[in-house]
Amino acid sequence: MTDGGGSTEIGQVQLFHASLLWPLQLEPLMVSGAEGRHWEVFESTTAAHPWQRIDDEFIEDSRLFKERHYREFVSFLPYVQRFLYGEGRSRNSRPDDPPGNSPMHVFRRKDIVALRLVLRRGQAPITLKIVHLDLYFFHDLDVVLLNLEVCAGDLSLDTVRDILFRFGRAYPSGWEEGGEGLHNVYLAEWIGVDGQVLARSDAENREKYLSYVCEHRSPCVSEHWAYLMRPMVLTHSDEPGNLRYRLIEYQRMPVMAYLAVDRPRGLSRDDWVRIGLASTLHPNETLPINEPGVVEFEERFCHDRFWTDSEAGPNTRFMSTGNTFTIVGDAAFPFFMDGERGVLAQFRHQYFIVFLIAHLHRASLLTFSEVLVDAVNDLDIRNDLSVRRFKRRIRANFETFLRFTHRYWFHELSERPHVQAMYRLCSNHLHNDAMYDDVRDEIREMSHYLDSDSQRRQSNTVVRLTVITILGLIATVTTGYFGMNIIPFGDGSWLERSLHGLVATVIFITLVLFAVAKSKRLSDFLEALSDERLTLFGKFRALLGVVGKTER
Repeated sequence: MTDGGGSTEIGQVQLFHASLLWPLQLEPLMVSGAEGRHWEVFESTTAAHPWQRIDDEFIEDSRLFKERHYREFVSFLPYVQRFLYGEGRSRNSRPDDPPGNSPMHVFRRKDIVALRLVLRRGQAPITLKIVHLDLYFFHDLDVVLLNLEVCAGDLSLDTVRDILFRFGRAYPSGWEEGGEGLHNVYLAEWIGVDGQVLARSDAENREKYLSYVCEHRSPCVSEHWAYLMRPMVLTHSDEPGNLRYRLIEYQRMPVMAYLAVDRPRGLSRDDWVRIGLASTLHPNETLPINEPGVVEFEERFCHDRFWTDSEAGPNTRFMSTGNTFTIVGDAAFPFFMDGERGVLAQFRHQYFIVFLIAHLHRASLLTFSEVLVDAVNDLDIRNDLSVRRFKRRIRANFETFLRFTHRYWFHELSERPHVQAMYRLCSNHLHNDAMYDDVRDEIREMSHYLDSDSQRRQSNTVVRLTVITILGLIATVTTGYFGMNIIPFGDGSWLERSLHGLVATVIFITLVLFAVAKSKRLSDFLEALSDERLTLFGKFRALLGVVGKTER
């Protein structure tokens, strides 16, 4: 797996790992009886697709439990451990209170073993090995995350920067004059176990993307990404499917990158900036030296606790812009290359979890906000059915947000300073705390609106009951003064008494229903009657308004 470059150049990448993390919003289920559990429906159809449910690394045979898994586990605080791995197990667990499982549900496919990329027209293809291809579902959240981890060796630094810039785009942002997708790889192909091409990109199919956006007012994804996600399909796609997803962010997928390079101390500042900002800086673009992100690059995006710039090392630099997380180190340093105990193992385990949680927070908050906006857009206050549906959606969203806060929302992940520092650096660049405050305030405002609306309806009901009580009081006092049996309805045959009772019941029901229907007008009349500033004619006109006007 080489691009033909020499292996002794400064900055030659001896080992390259990259993990794409694609957050997507799941649409409400279109099948009945699933109770919103997307992964259960997904798992029930495994016979029709290659995705298979996987358990975590905590298997029964402890001999197969690796040290890198143990180090991942102990790196996080107990409440984060419960989120990632479920509650602790014990032989003394109470039978009526079994330990809970992790709210994270992972599916993996193994039918794709490699990814072949042609970065630009006329260039030789590059083959990347597929390390993992996973889907992450979460309890109570309408969010799914696709994780694609690839690796390769002996690549030039320019090639790696081009991969990080071009790969991981859901759809083309435009087209070059030659017809290829703007900023996309020229060609991407999934390679199966038998070496056959399972799917390839179609960024050059300009008409497909134009017509889809024109018809649906929503972007379409490239065919090779759509292939990975099946049996889930895009929301507005004509493909059949009960599980549907939509994009919630820009087409550029968040990416983690691990670069083991030769002589990293020889890299210039321009090289470091281009590596750290590889997903946003075009490889052929002149470095924008006046851009704040370039001017303040080290201060804003770098964490150099393990960068000594000395022969003794360690010369490992951590960089994060929020949407990217990059680790660059010396390929000659054994601990950096160690996949069981070293930095490579930490990149694939601890730091991946940090990146996953930060983007889970962002994707969830964006989904909550999207649901609120959609609920408000669908609200028609003149339609009672629309109002009731709006209330149900807001209350359900509020309940889910509470569960998200107590189950998924963390500020502290680890007591290890560097792990916690990288989480804060990534989360701060994603503005998760500010977004959380905004969504919480939006939901609180919605909740206050529902409470005030309920109080208003209760007040109207009390007014109506008060009017009916006043009318009933008049009838009660009158009959009490004259006696209850003004007319001897008790005399006569049982047929006459039954007929009298039926007539009286109909009359009283009519009077009560009329009072309820006119209770608002009657309330206004009673208020006008008690107003000493109104003339007798004004009070009489208010009485006429009770009968003459239709209540709204």
